[in-house]
Amino acid sequence: MRVFLIWIAAVLAVAAPARAFDTNATSAWVYDVQSGSVLMEKNSDTPIPPASMSKLMTLYMLFEALHEGRVTMETEFPVSVKAWKMGGSKMFVEPADRPTVEQLIKGIVINSGNDACVVVAEGLAGTEEAFARRMNERAKEIGLTQTHLANASGWPHPEHRMSTHDLGVLAAHIIREFPELYKYFAMTEFTYKNRVPANANNRNPLLHLGNGEWTADGLKTGHTEEAGYGLVGSAVQDGRRVIFVISGLPSDRARAEESERLVNWAFREFTMSTLVPAGENVVEAPVWLGTAGRVGLTTESGVNVLVPAGAQDQVRVEVVYESPIPAPIRQGETLGQLVVTIPGTPDTVTPLIATADIPEAGFLGRMKGAVMHLGQRAINAAGS
Repeated sequence: MRVFLIWIAAVLAVAAPARAFDTNATSAWVYDVQSGSVLMEKNSDTPIPPASMSKLMTLYMLFEALHEGRVTMETEFPVSVKAWKMGGSKMFVEPADRPTVEQLIKGIVINSGNDACVVVAEGLAGTEEAFARRMNERAKEIGLTQTHLANASGWPHPEHRMSTHDLGVLAAHIIREFPELYKYFAMTEFTYKNRVPANANNRNPLLHLGNGEWTADGLKTGHTEEAGYGLVGSAVQDGRRVIFVISGLPSDRARAEESERLVNWAFREFTMSTLVPAGENVVEAPVWLGTAGRVGLTTESGVNVLVPAGAQDQVRVEVVYESPIPAPIRQGETLGQLVVTIPGTPDTVTPLIATADIPEAGFLGRMKGAVMHLGQRAINAAGS
């Protein structure tokens, strides 16, 4: 096994030491999308009442139905008496209405309509109970391990639970899988048939904040007496996206203040560094008994890491592979790893792949290689 160390501290900018974030939320999870790094977590795997934040799963199911062609934006859904009678936040649909899928998306995202969620559930699965079963099955399939949903709206129920980690992972799925639909989360106003009062529009405080350095564009607030005030949020600065989830705040003002404070911290206290640009060779590795003596090892899409401010001189990069690498070698074949170690964070491990095909050498080539190998061993032995 050959291990190479690459010292990179000199290429990283110097900054003041990163400060830990002490959140007032009872549960929280903060994630940097580009690097795949969890920046902060607090009780993030504990199932909690998600309130309206769980509407993201209802939207995820509806977005999948759109992608699969089972519905279109113009598809109309009937409104049941059950949906019409829903309490709490509403889109204000009535039994005679036939809202379209696009209107229902806006009614859920912007108005947080419990009635709209029931309309979607019944339109896709027949009953809200059947829809909840489908959501739970799909939640497991996409990696939500601390999620059990009893309804489509987040209405209080003793078995309706999600962790802040699961809510954040779900948000990441939505942003990654449905970029053309994600735009709805940044909208602030929607009135169905002039029935929605102004105070029933998007309550996401980040959409009205920002400090000129970053822009918020989602996703969903939540509030019940049991859950307190929560938010699944996302913001972008210079192409870098942060997703966060907070829950258990005492008021909507506290939720707004904590959200802004957290986003400022996430962007200011960490630096994104490109260690290996996409397409750049990391090392030229020796090849055993091949038609070429060396093969380039590279990464599929480069290596970006998030470094806490003040930790630049503590970054350690290792290139690990078996040497020499026996032929034949296929282009794209994984032959090693690049391991980045930053104190206080999990190691970042990136596969190293071959840049070219290298067939096995013919008989004479193999004989020559064997002779050279034996000669090198003799030289090494004589020098020891």
